[in-house]
Amino acid sequence: MGIFKKLGWFFKKEKKRYIIGITFLALTSLANLVPPRVLGLMADQLDKGYISWGEYGALVLAVVAAAIVLYVLRYFWRKQIWGGAAELERQMRSKLFQHFMVMDRTFFQRHRTGDLMAHATNDVSAIQNVAGDGVLTLVDSLMMGLSTIIAMIIFVDFRLTIVALLPLPFLAFGAQRLGNHLHDEFNKSQAAFSRLNNKTQESVSGIKVLKTFGQAKEDTAAFDKMVDETIQINRKVFIWDSLFDPLGTIVIGLTYTITIIYGGLLVTNKVLSVGQLVSFIAYIGNMVWPMFAIGYLFNILERGSASYDRVEKLLEEKPLITDSRADDSLTSQDIEGDLVYDIKSFAYPDEKDIPVLQKINFTLKEGQTLGLVGRVGAGKTTIIQLLLREFDDYDGKITLNGHDIREIPLNVLLRQISYVPQNNFLFSTSIQNNIAFSEQDADNNQIIEAAKKSDLHNDILQMPRSYNTLVGENGISLSGGQRQRMSIARALLKQSQILILDDALSAVDAKTETEILKSLRKERRGKTTMIATHRLTSVVNADLILVLKDGEIVERGTHEQLLANDGWYAEMWRRQELEEKVGDKRDE
Repeated sequence: MGIFKKLGWFFKKEKKRYIIGITFLALTSLANLVPPRVLGLMADQLDKGYISWGEYGALVLAVVAAAIVLYVLRYFWRKQIWGGAAELERQMRSKLFQHFMVMDRTFFQRHRTGDLMAHATNDVSAIQNVAGDGVLTLVDSLMMGLSTIIAMIIFVDFRLTIVALLPLPFLAFGAQRLGNHLHDEFNKSQAAFSRLNNKTQESVSGIKVLKTFGQAKEDTAAFDKMVDETIQINRKVFIWDSLFDPLGTIVIGLTYTITIIYGGLLVTNKVLSVGQLVSFIAYIGNMVWPMFAIGYLFNILERGSASYDRVEKLLEEKPLITDSRADDSLTSQDIEGDLVYDIKSFAYPDEKDIPVLQKINFTLKEGQTLGLVGRVGAGKTTIIQLLLREFDDYDGKITLNGHDIREIPLNVLLRQISYVPQNNFLFSTSIQNNIAFSEQDADNNQIIEAAKKSDLHNDILQMPRSYNTLVGENGISLSGGQRQRMSIARALLKQSQILILDDALSAVDAKTETEILKSLRKERRGKTTMIATHRLTSVVNADLILVLKDGEIVERGTHEQLLANDGWYAEMWRRQELEEKVGDKRDE
C-alpha cells in the first residue's frame, strides 16, 4: 500500500475528483446488494408455496431498477476515477519530459535512450494503473466486501457470517507474503524491459551498420538471448502472481463448504429460512470478487510501486549545469562583444585527475573568426563544449562582453549560439521544417536563402518534393554532405551572434567547402565564428588560428604567420596541399 503514500501529492491535488468517484463507487456496491436480497425474498415466497403475479412483478421491477441505477452509478465513478488516472499519466509524462529537457550530457551518458523511453512509457503506464485500476480495485473490493458482510449479518445471521469468514485471515497473511516477493520480481522485470527496449532501439538505429558489416545474424542472436533472459525474469513474476488465484480459490471453497454445512444445520433447526440461506450463498458470490481482487490489487500496486521508484530515481537526479549563478537582468544585447577564454585547467567530471585542457588563453574580438586545429583528441571540441556550457566545473573563466558565461542565463546564452556538430541530428520531417527548426516563423524565402548559402538549394530542387521532401529518421535518405549542409542552413537561418562549426564540413568536397566558406564570410560580417576542423583550408581566412596538442595551445596566429613559423601547422598544410594535388591528378 506504500504506493498510495508515494502518490499522496497527486491524490491530494485531485481530492475532489476522487471523493466523487469513490462516493459513486460506494453507492454501486450498495446497489449490488439488492439482487441477492430480492432473490432471497423470491425463494421464501416459493418455499411458502405461493407467489402472486403482483409480488413477482414488483420483485422483477426491483431487479431492473437496480440494474439501471448500477449503470448510471458506474458511468459516473468510471468518469472520475479513470479521468484521474489519465491526468496522472499526463502529469508524469510531462514531468519526465521536462526533466529530460533540463538534464545535461552527463545524464544522457549514464542513461541509454531505450532505458529512458522505457521509463517514459512502460513505467508511467504502470503508475497510471495505480490511480485507475488500483483505486478501483481497492475501494470496490473493500466497499463490496464490507457492505456484503454487513448485509449477511443484518439480513441473515451474524453467527453464520463469523463462521463462514474464518478463512479470511489466511488470505490476508498469504497475500502479504506473496506481495513482498512480487515487488522484488517486478523491479527486476521492469529493468529487464528497459534493457530489451534499449537493445531494440540501438539495433534499429544502427541497422545500416549491422548489415554493412554482416552482423545481422549475430545481432539477432544477441537479441534472442536477451529476450530469453527477459522471459525467464518475467516467468518468476508470473509464478508469484499466479499463486494469488489458487489462494483465493481455496479460501472461497472453504467459505462455501462452511456455509453449506453450518447453514444447513441452522435451516434444519429452523434458525434460518431457506430464503435466507439462498441469500447468504448469493452474498458469498459477491465476496468472490473482493477475495480475488486481493491478488489483482497486489499485482497493480507492486508493479506501480516498482515503476514509481524507478521514475523517482531519475527525477531525483540534478543537472550539473544550472542557472544558480545567473544574472536574470542580462539580455542578448548585454553579451554582444568580445569572447575571452582564460582556462587554467579542465578535466571531465568522471576523470577529474586527468586534465584535458590546460592554459587555454585567447581573445576573439566581436566579428572575428577563430580556427581550431590539431590532431584527434587535441581538445578542439572540448573548448567548444565549455562555451556551450556542457560543463561548468573548470579552473578559470570564459567571458562574453565581460560577463562570465556561467552568470548568463542559459536561455539567453544559447539563443545567441548556433552550433553545427560533425554528427548532426535531423528530425523525421520535411527539409523545410528541418531548416526552420529554430526559427518556426521563417518564411519560404528565408529558408531558401539559407539553403543557398549552404550550397544545398540545387540539391533540394532535384528531390521528389523539393523542400517538402521527407528526410527520414535522422536524415537517413540524405548523404553525409547533404546532412551537414542542411545543419549549416539551419544555423545560418538562426542569425545568432556566434556560429560554431565543429568539423561540420568534413563530408563535403573541396569545391563545395569553398563555396560555403565564401558565403559564410559574406553572411557573418560583424559576427563571431568558430571553426574546428582537420581540413586546414577551412581556416585559411580566420583572424586567429589555434593549434592544439594534448589540450594545450602549441601554436597561434594567422594562416601566414603559422606558415612562417614552419611548425606542425605548416607541415600539415604542405601535406594536405600535396594530397589535394594528387587527388586532382587522379580525377583527370
